[in-house]
Amino acid sequence: MHLWILAFIAWLIFGSPAQAQTPFYQGKTISIVVGTKAGDVYDLYPRLLSEYLPKYLSGSPNVIVQNMPGAASMIAANHVYSVAKPDGLTLAAIYPALYFDQLSKRPEVKFDWTKFGWIGTPVTSNHLMYMRSDSPYKTIEDVRKSATAPKCGSNGTASTGYYMPKLLEETIGTKFDIVAGYQSGQDVDLAVERGEVICRAFTITAYFAREPFISWRNRGFVNVLFQTGSKREARLKDVPTIYELMDKYKTNEAGRRLAKVILAAGDFGRPIVAPPAIPADRLKLLRDAFEKISKDPGYLADAEKRKLEIDFEKGAELEASAKEVIAATPDVVERMKKLLGN
Repeated sequence: MHLWILAFIAWLIFGSPAQAQTPFYQGKTISIVVGTKAGDVYDLYPRLLSEYLPKYLSGSPNVIVQNMPGAASMIAANHVYSVAKPDGLTLAAIYPALYFDQLSKRPEVKFDWTKFGWIGTPVTSNHLMYMRSDSPYKTIEDVRKSATAPKCGSNGTASTGYYMPKLLEETIGTKFDIVAGYQSGQDVDLAVERGEVICRAFTITAYFAREPFISWRNRGFVNVLFQTGSKREARLKDVPTIYELMDKYKTNEAGRRLAKVILAAGDFGRPIVAPPAIPADRLKLLRDAFEKISKDPGYLADAEKRKLEIDFEKGAELEASAKEVIAATPDVVERMKKLLGN
């Protein structure tokens, strides 16, 4: 009898086992705020993630994707960092180079790159620059020698379309006329088709994942002038890497240190983050779910069907990288600020 009374008292104090074990996410909705337009590759990855996240979070929450394009995803990053509640119900898919703007102390930055809750990235991203094939610029050497700088499109200083041409200017002596202000990468591609600009730098993943690039390649509409990464992409085996170009044009050590900080954006890939101060247990739930998704055969098959490459990186690794880039030395930061036009 005494044991029964003690058990009953414990039930009153701590609640029933069913109540105690009710998953946090049960009956709730997770929003993934995407910092670009629907249909962009930065949008396609979180949409695929949203299909599998309920499977790996206890409680099977609803997951919705909300697009908040603008300023190379800074609007979305600011919103999720400063406005969204840190309860694990709002995530963001943002550009990987937003830390440039924090290092440059841009007033519109309302976040601290090191304090996001880093969930992970489905893919790390190397980059390339395409150029209209009917332009006079067939190689990087043509760009270096030309008296007229080719016009490249960009949708913000944290986008590859802006900082990659600028990095080439700083490290190997090219000149580009960067036309900024486009709302998204898709808008830049349309501008290329119209002839407003003739080049764009962006991810290799996107170049091989979707239109118009598949059709462009088939009809020879563009050439690829260079790529990032420590070795050549198999599908771009005739295209030099930026490291090969820096060796060829004898880039000095200061330029190479700058390149290291800039190119770290490729390691962040297409990151998924949570607001700062998210409870540690919820951050772990999300990180574990994302890692399990990255190994799910159905997810990998769907990614292959959609021509989305998967090269998962853990949130803890991204968190460490975030701290490293924000700790860049003053001389590198000054060179980066110059590169970005500050």
